[in-house]
Amino acid sequence: MKLQNHLGTPLTDERQSRIEHVLNRRQNDLTVVLENVNDPHNIAAVLRTCDAVGIMEIFVLNTTINTYKHFDDRKSSSANKWMIVHQYTDVNSCFDHVKKQYGTIYSTYLDEHSKDLYALDLTQSVALVFGNERNGLSKETLAYCDGNFVIPQSGIIQSLNISVACAVSLYEAYRQKSSSGHYDQRKVNQEQQAMLFTHWGIKP
Repeated sequence: MKLQNHLGTPLTDERQSRIEHVLNRRQNDLTVVLENVNDPHNIAAVLRTCDAVGIMEIFVLNTTINTYKHFDDRKSSSANKWMIVHQYTDVNSCFDHVKKQYGTIYSTYLDEHSKDLYALDLTQSVALVFGNERNGLSKETLAYCDGNFVIPQSGIIQSLNISVACAVSLYEAYRQKSSSGHYDQRKVNQEQQAMLFTHWGIKP
């Protein structure tokens, strides 16, 4: 199948090969939810990591600030052009969508029941939730989560920048999924492929 751009011009063989390689490795069972992350630069950095590990879509929930019209292309290396970003202003609507698509929801939250990141099974269908840089996650969002996890640390400051925490978590998921063969065969279905092609401006 020869792919075309949005103008109907056939892609070069090199470009088509690249698109197919990316499509073959997109993961339809791993996503990220960001709640009230104030700095769009942090979101852009998260988008870049999500693209790197093959995530297909992410969810940006803003209940205290306006939705974003764009993200920093320099920070994301234009990953926002290849990543589907669902923006919500209502917690219930956001997690209704997430729960329809993903099996387990884990939040980055410290309590007596929190698990170590490296003890999680991230080969299953999972959504990882990260909160506001200062205040963390809201009670409303935590109520939708099936469990909490923490990234082990040995320093005095027991926190990481949101984009760093996301990167550490996603690359643990990448390690587990890669070892289990998740990147060895195409996982997106025809409907998801069509959605990605539309977002990418590509015609089959």
